[in-house]
Order: sequence, then C-alpha cells, then structure tokens
Amino acid sequence: MLVDELDPLYTVPLAWAAMAFVRNVPRLERVYREGTGLGWAEMGRDAREAQAAANRPFFAGPLGSEVLPALPDVDAALRAGGRVADVGCGLGWSSIGVATAYPAARVDGFDVDAPSIEQARAAAETAGVADRVTFTVADVAALGERDGGYDLVTAFECVHDLADPVGVLSAVRGLVAPEGTVLVADEKVDETFTAPGGDVDRLMYGYSLTCCLPDGLSTRPSAGTGTVMRPATLAAYARGAGFAGVDVLPVEHDFFRFYVLRPG
Repeated sequence: MLVDELDPLYTVPLAWAAMAFVRNVPRLERVYREGTGLGWAEMGRDAREAQAAANRPFFAGPLGSEVLPALPDVDAALRAGGRVADVGCGLGWSSIGVATAYPAARVDGFDVDAPSIEQARAAAETAGVADRVTFTVADVAALGERDGGYDLVTAFECVHDLADPVGVLSAVRGLVAPEGTVLVADEKVDETFTAPGGDVDRLMYGYSLTCCLPDGLSTRPSAGTGTVMRPATLAAYARGAGFAGVDVLPVEHDFFRFYVLRPG
C-alpha cells in the first residue's frame, strides 16, 4: 500500500492528489465565480504527477493482462505489430503499459500538456520502449485525419476532461483503421443520478469539483462534463461524433468502466 508503486493497492497517490487539489480551493472559488476554469498547467506538477501515479498500477498490469485480451481482434493485431494511438496520454504510463504488454506493437501518445509529454518521453526511455513509443504535444481534434491506420485508438480517463469531446471523438474516427477499435475507459459511476449517491459517485464528484471540471472549463467553449460522466453521456458524445453508439466490455474493475465505440 505504501511502497510498491505498481501494486493495485498502492494508495500514496490518493493522499498526494488530495493535497494537490485542495491546495487550489481558493483559486477554484474565484474561477467558479468568474465562470472560467483552471487547467492542468495551472494546477501544478503535484496534481499532474499524483493523477498519473494513481493510474499507473492499472496501466502496468490489468490493462495488458485483462482488458486488451478481452478484445480478440485487438489482441491479435497488437501481437502482430499493430499500431496504437493513445489520446490524452498524460505522463505516458498507458502508452508504456501497452508497449510493454505487446512487444511488437507501436504506440503514439498525444496530449495537450507539454510538461506531461516531456515526462512521458523520459519514462519511455527508462522503460526501454522509446524505440516503439512516441509522444507528441497535440490537440487530437486538430490533427485532421492523419493516416487513419491505427488498429487501436484509446482514451483512458480523459473524455470527461475534454472541452470538446464530440470534436475529439470525431477526429478519432479519422485515426482508426476501418477494421480498428476505439476503446474508452472512464469512471465507473452509477448509470443514473441518485441522491444520496454511491461511494464511487461521491468520490468522483469530489475529484470533479477540484480537478476535472475546472480543467474542462479552462478552454472555451466547453461541454463542462466533469468526472461523473455517465454511460448515456458518453453514448451521446459518440453518436454526435458519427459513431453508432457504445458497448460496455464485460471486464470488472472497482473504478473504471470500459467502452468500445461502435462504428457508424
């Protein structure tokens, strides 16, 4: 819980994140009153690194051992040297996790936060996968169709942060190959709003108010989704981007729900 940074029960990042987010409360009061936001760059290094550290055990383990193998076509493609676009990759642990689980695969990570990309590149070098993993500072919505040849496009815990989720998902359609797969992982909140909410909803509303919602509002215009993105909301964004809808993978996780976006 306290010393193994790759163990699923490693809890240090949760305390680290809580302190990083709470530190911004006086600024959050101001930006909420003004109707503006607070981006990752303004929240500071602790917020960025704590968030990445909290998700790292999942990316280093279950992502490659449970989630991707649950998609037979994806698993086969990556074993054969397939290509992956990791949208909103942050500090790069998701991209590195995919490359580590699939030694023949090539992964391109994209994120708008330059400091995160700089750290991701260093992490890839340390992990020994820099020859197969690249990181680029980019707004995916502005990439255009690129080459449209990715076997897998992923968006791990980032769609709810996006100011323009429909625009980004529309761009994703141009990145994925005709027979490729789009995989989204987001919070396992209740499917409908209830009061009082369940434990996961309460936790995620806390994260939303102190981190994800102000980040999403820091770019305007903004959908203002926040951390508590219910399945119907993602399905609506997907349909707006030209997908037919979403399917939920039968993979159990305490905090994540896994979606495959159906081609339109």
